[in-house]
Amino acid sequence: MDPQVRTTLRAGWSGRPAVMGAAHQHDDLEINLVAEGGSMLYLFGGEPVEVGPGSVAAFWAAVPHQLVANSVTEAHWVFVPFERFLAWGLPDSLVSRLLAGIPLIAPTALATDAANFAQWAADLDSDQPERQHIAMLEVEARVRRLALATVGEPVRQYSGSDPTLRQVIAMVRHIAEHFRDSLAVSDIADAAGLHPNYAMTQFRRVMGTTVVDYLTQRRLAEARRLLITTDLPTASVAAESGFGSVSRFYTAFSAGCGVPPATFRREHRFRKR
Repeated sequence: MDPQVRTTLRAGWSGRPAVMGAAHQHDDLEINLVAEGGSMLYLFGGEPVEVGPGSVAAFWAAVPHQLVANSVTEAHWVFVPFERFLAWGLPDSLVSRLLAGIPLIAPTALATDAANFAQWAADLDSDQPERQHIAMLEVEARVRRLALATVGEPVRQYSGSDPTLRQVIAMVRHIAEHFRDSLAVSDIADAAGLHPNYAMTQFRRVMGTTVVDYLTQRRLAEARRLLITTDLPTASVAAESGFGSVSRFYTAFSAGCGVPPATFRREHRFRKR
């Protein structure tokens, strides 16, 4: 499996966020709480997303994401396996939003959030099924409340002045908007007004990965979404995800996701609504 597609080892934890050296992805619903300090700035699915003081955010972590700047001193994370998230039977509009790579962000936490996140992490990491079950019920309820609080709310955008970060954001956004097309590095560099060689250097400096590898990650995220939410034939999924051929799609998907596309679809199909 691609090292940038990680498997969650713990169900939750707390601490000071660390800026990520590269974009990564994992098949979980990820929920963040900013408990103390300033903001976390993610590059998420092609857009800069700021999670500010006291905010709660939830997103499908299979979409490539990367923490590129941080002034938060304490945050809490909870990870919900994607299969469990699908089994909740949430409203179609909410599931579609998350699968499309649009996070839920509430700018104000509940008074009980910090204590609850810490309790959920302890319960989910325990070996007691009943504690795990109770924690998941409470996490589900929190996500439903989060959805109610964020319906129709725009995602907070990056307003900083770092020129390198702005250039990379322009390239990441271009990839998000055009990954289904046949893209060359020069096309992506043009979006930031840079020479391709310089663009590749700047991209790797900020993102910790190459333009080509990031583009593949974004295409794989779309392929997973289509496999889960549609009945499209595999060849159509490959084409709709931006892969030039079915054979290239099978190779990239198996290497990046650990299983072939058909196996991935079969493992999730019985939970599809």
